[in-house]
Amino acid sequence: MTDRLITHLRHVDLAVPDFDKQRAFYTEMWGLTPVAEDKGIVFLAAEGSPEQYIVRLRKDTDKRLDLIAYGAGSRADVDALAQRLGTAGVQLATEPDTLATAGGGYGFRFFDVDGRTIEISADVTDRKHRKIEERESIPVRLSHVVINSPDPSRTQAFYEEHLDFALSDTLVHPHVGDVMKFMRCNPQHHSMAIAKGPHVSLHHISFEMRGVDEYMRGTGRLLRAGTPLVWGPGRHAAGDNTFAYFLDPHGNTIEYTTELEMLDEDTWHPSIYDVSLPENQDQWGTANPFEELVSKQSFNDVDPGLFLAPPI
Repeated sequence: MTDRLITHLRHVDLAVPDFDKQRAFYTEMWGLTPVAEDKGIVFLAAEGSPEQYIVRLRKDTDKRLDLIAYGAGSRADVDALAQRLGTAGVQLATEPDTLATAGGGYGFRFFDVDGRTIEISADVTDRKHRKIEERESIPVRLSHVVINSPDPSRTQAFYEEHLDFALSDTLVHPHVGDVMKFMRCNPQHHSMAIAKGPHVSLHHISFEMRGVDEYMRGTGRLLRAGTPLVWGPGRHAAGDNTFAYFLDPHGNTIEYTTELEMLDEDTWHPSIYDVSLPENQDQWGTANPFEELVSKQSFNDVDPGLFLAPPI
């Protein structure tokens, strides 16, 4: 197992034009808790997670992915990663310093090979959290994030070389080639995945539920409220996790999931899954067919924020 400095996924930050509508959806429907707020910005926590927040919403004229944040083990690890990236010619957006966001901490930001803003931090104060109870259908924590890239192999190589991510599995299609690459930064099957898309954008954000019953109850709540369902409910082959994908008010795909596979990194060997086989898409056979329209819904809009750090 590699001695990597990245430990886990912390939060995903979004900017949207209709801030009030987005905030209401994520708090009243999706099940997140506001923990800090100012005019046009809100930090949203998962009740079962020690992270200060797992989603940040910010009001902007443009819809964009502000940043993806990962944790590191210590301030020294943050400094080591910043030095490694800078020496390799990766463009830093900020130098390591004290963070002014909820929970504080020490970190820096940089642009990945596709222009996304990535934050690495340590020493962020843990939030007081609680055990999610039986039948409580709200997220326990942030599970993973999936990004779109026109060249997934190039994006994969960047994260492997600079941040020590490892490939867990790959989805392929006979006529398309590689469709998705599942990448891990800890024993969880994937904290990030890279999907093949026509442009750089957010593919989806995934939220872990307490168990299958809570996952189904949450899925049902959204269906009854008329939230657009993209795909699901079902169970993937790669990662062995459940899935139900919905669209938020700005067209970002978000997922309820549970039971994502935990790996023995010392013995794991990546597999290749042919997604033209229905059982590799959905083991249960309960989800709607994965047709071209379903795929296009998660291409999302072209992100206008590439190589442009968010103001906060």
